[in-house]
Amino acid sequence: MYTCQEIPGGKFVLSLQNHVEISEALTAFCLEKHILAGSISGLGAISEATFRFLDPATKKYVDKTFAEQMEITNLTGNISEKDGAPYLHLHITASRRDYSCIGGHLLSARINGACELLVERFPVPVGRRFDEETGLNLYQF
Repeated sequence: MYTCQEIPGGKFVLSLQNHVEISEALTAFCLEKHILAGSISGLGAISEATFRFLDPATKKYVDKTFAEQMEITNLTGNISEKDGAPYLHLHITASRRDYSCIGGHLLSARINGACELLVERFPVPVGRRFDEETGLNLYQF
């Protein structure tokens, strides 16, 4: 699913295998390395992505899938812990064939080409809790 190299100081360089789903591979990596807090950045290429948008009026998510070859111009996010498991919060900007960009909260994306990531582990866990007012899973300190 991935190969990685650990760098001193709690950092990892990851290469996700072609055709894997990004969130699944990152969750598996975090479970294997026992990472419950950290940050993620990266780039690559995808053939399909589902973005998620929270409508603040209804507190409901609206998902939209784009099935086309795109370049990941930026993938950024954080890792925290919810219910004892890694919780990923990822955002992405992707460039289309016509050089226009789309982006938002990343629900899922299938790699088609390469995906290179940097993960930094934080030395203490960071938790999440559901917030009724916003409808979001917010940090819990």
